[in-house]
Amino acid sequence: MKILTEIHRSEGINIHGKTIYRTAVRGVILRERDLLMVLSSAVGDYKFPGGGVDEGESYEHALRREVQEECGVLLKQVGDEIGAVLEYNFSKEPDYDLFKMTSHYYYCAVQGDFGAQKLDDYERELGFMPVWIDIDQAVQENKRLLNALTPPAWLRREIYMLEYLKKNLFN
Repeated sequence: MKILTEIHRSEGINIHGKTIYRTAVRGVILRERDLLMVLSSAVGDYKFPGGGVDEGESYEHALRREVQEECGVLLKQVGDEIGAVLEYNFSKEPDYDLFKMTSHYYYCAVQGDFGAQKLDDYERELGFMPVWIDIDQAVQENKRLLNALTPPAWLRREIYMLEYLKKNLFN
């Protein structure tokens, strides 16, 4: 696993404290300069499709499940891992000091058009919908939200990955 970057969501985090771990997988799905992203119509940000890996689930199965749930589309291929982003934050659990999430990003290809989504309650509340968007526009829109009163917790991670892909694929 290649670590691309580490992000501290808050200052003063003890990264050596008692830790809750979460592993996530995210798909990088390209169509020329457009990416398949999940737009939050309530907030206006764009995120890569994907989410948490359930206990006992393979990364590939989790990625196929998450992309189908969020975008209503099937993956025809899960390719190579691009790398991982580590995020640290204070734990919401009282017995823990740290929440550590590792997000693994994979090149993927889809088949067919968007179908029915199967969203969690919070995803419905945020108005998640799949869209194809130019990488430059996704970077611009996400950066615009950085100064919002309460930007999404994942915003810095997604901006990092968008800029990483732009630099490594299109420059």
